[in-house]
Amino acid sequence: MKIGSSELILNADHSVYHLNLFPQDLADTVITVGDPDRVKRVSQYFDKIDLKKGKREFLTHTGWLNNKRISVISTGIGTDNIDIVLNELDALVNIDFETRTIKKDKTRLDIIRIGTSGAIQPDIPLDSFLLSEYAIGLDSLLHFYNSAHIQHPEIQQAFLKHTNWLKDKSNPYVVEYDKTLGAQFISDKMQLGFTATNVGFYGPQGRILRLKLEDENMNAKLASFNYNDKRITNLEMETSGIYGLAKLLGHRAVSLNCIVANRPNGQFSSRPDLAIDELIKHALDKIA
Repeated sequence: MKIGSSELILNADHSVYHLNLFPQDLADTVITVGDPDRVKRVSQYFDKIDLKKGKREFLTHTGWLNNKRISVISTGIGTDNIDIVLNELDALVNIDFETRTIKKDKTRLDIIRIGTSGAIQPDIPLDSFLLSEYAIGLDSLLHFYNSAHIQHPEIQQAFLKHTNWLKDKSNPYVVEYDKTLGAQFISDKMQLGFTATNVGFYGPQGRILRLKLEDENMNAKLASFNYNDKRITNLEMETSGIYGLAKLLGHRAVSLNCIVANRPNGQFSSRPDLAIDELIKHALDKIA
């Protein structure tokens, strides 16, 4: 069935609309980072860079490390941007742009998020590394897709009850990492965690500047939630969207977090750039 031009939008040169990429520009291993400036902080370790291309906040470098082809792409902030990036990455490998039809033989991408995050447990050290085993999405992205079969409703229901979740907010959803891909990154340096993906940076993450919050105890409720010895460990803004869409589209995904803040202790890293560089090098070593 042909996909209409208003649904799969291509640029005048037939590159995909937002990412400005052609299918041949993308490697099967994709590192995602939020900040466009972080793309070059990853690709500086490549042996060779074949492509540098960008549009809006979406910057891509594709190159080689130890004979492995890797793309690194910036997503910007939030699961709304993740919706764009994941769908267009999949389109690049699984849709024929000439015929506008879905390919019979699908390509599976390995998607590795390297990002920063804030801990909500006092015992998680600054500058430590955390792999998101589960993510709870406090946004609404996955509810726009037929996604019930990849969610964990038993954890969701326990969370709703524990937090007395306001019904006017988005209904949380819980998704899991790809265990096979994730096993490559588990080490003494990498703790497993349960990540809350927030819909914003200030109020949704319990920050108070000038506006009062609907629930000033929300972070404490998140931190005290426990389901079968799984506690929520950290806050960020992309992981649940990456995990959910990757599973729905048949890709593998893992989210690696550098803990640059500890919210209950009121601390922020004194060396965030060094810490994220250490995580980048650790991830690249496991990938290549």
